[in-house]
Amino acid sequence: MPNISGLPRLTRTHKLSVAGVAAAGAAALVFSIVPGADADQGKSQATAVENVKPVAFSAVDTAAKTQLATITQQADNSAAKGRAEAAAKKAAAEKAAKAKAAAAAKAKAEKARAAKAAASRSEVRTAIPAAAPKPAAKPAAKVYPDNLDGWIRESLDIMAKKGIPGSYEGIHRNIMRESSGNPMAINNWDINAINGTPSKGLLQVIQPTFNAYHVEGTSWNLYDPVANITAACNYAADRYGSMDNVNSAY
Repeated sequence: MPNISGLPRLTRTHKLSVAGVAAAGAAALVFSIVPGADADQGKSQATAVENVKPVAFSAVDTAAKTQLATITQQADNSAAKGRAEAAAKKAAAEKAAKAKAAAAAKAKAEKARAAKAAASRSEVRTAIPAAAPKPAAKPAAKVYPDNLDGWIRESLDIMAKKGIPGSYEGIHRNIMRESSGNPMAINNWDINAINGTPSKGLLQVIQPTFNAYHVEGTSWNLYDPVANITAACNYAADRYGSMDNVNSAY
């Protein structure tokens, strides 16, 4: 039913409280209007009044206790959860710190091993001297054919090293006139032969001239083709400027 009195409506708890108070008042009234009742009856009635408790107060107290227990339990649960989270964070931090320390220790050990290995390699390099560089290979000796062409060419190479002028054509021309290319040719009829020193070899050189103009590195045998050519060209260079300038007996 709608409230049209303008006064606040009573709740169920308020109604129960009013009923309790009314009951207590009624009991007291009965006790006061019954004179002559014996003492025992009065005590019983007083005891009955004392035992009357407001129902509303008991219900509110029970609800408050229940709510307090719930709040307490929630607080305990929240505290336990906080402690668990803090413990988990602490454990995670400790695990991360241990991992970091282990990584640092590993890196330090690796660095130490690398330094030790480098030092060991350095010691090995120091202990084992570097191999001496191999000397440059000497060029293979030039080989000349054992004929007039080869003798002239070998003599020309020696003359070039010693700075003695002359050409292949000038040497060949004078050899063909003097000995016809015979390294054992000897002249036993000219003035030199009469004087006891005959001309010999490809370019018909007498022994004193050969000895005086002998070129180092060649044979001392007057009949040796290369030695004979080289000594004769050395003599011609000194007297005529070059074997190329000789066109007759010299």
